[in-house]
Amino acid sequence: MKFPKSLEDLIENFKLLPGIGEKNAERLSFAVLKFNEDQIENFSNSILNVSKKIKKCTRCNNLTEDSDLCSICEDDSRDGSVICVVESTKDLILFEKSNAFKGKYHVLEGLISPLEGINPDDIKINELINRIKDEKIKEVILALNLSMEGETTSLYIIKMLEGMDVSITKIAAGIPVGADMEYLDSLTIQKALEGRIKID
Repeated sequence: MKFPKSLEDLIENFKLLPGIGEKNAERLSFAVLKFNEDQIENFSNSILNVSKKIKKCTRCNNLTEDSDLCSICEDDSRDGSVICVVESTKDLILFEKSNAFKGKYHVLEGLISPLEGINPDDIKINELINRIKDEKIKEVILALNLSMEGETTSLYIIKMLEGMDVSITKIAAGIPVGADMEYLDSLTIQKALEGRIKID
């Protein structure tokens, strides 16, 4: 038996989401069928609003909605001399939830991966180097996944910063090799920041 076309279309759209297969897409679609009119309107509006209103911070690449700069970049109470370098906005949110870091961030939007054709120019490394120069940054914290791609990216950034008057540190204790940042808890992230090591 085939589903009605509109339901089939909804199922196919849910399958576009990461980790959603046929069965989950069907389950989510049938859940939507149970929504009342207000819930349907709110649901569809939230998807449209995310598409139309969310943009990248022009300084750090975090997500923002109402202005060109995100709320963290606009916050003068934070330490502007320290930048924590992360792969994605999801990683930034994890650090924020840990409440352990009060500096600024830089989101690379990816990691160097020659096998996948991702080169240094494909992510936001040049923007990071420019910020370090322009904003008189004193410390750069490398908070990237301890994977081959994360290590390659870290080494590239370290090389780019050679000869610059900036301290480079790396998150340390509690982060297992090969661990994906998004699965770490707040305490582990806090300890990793506190135990960061200086890179010579």
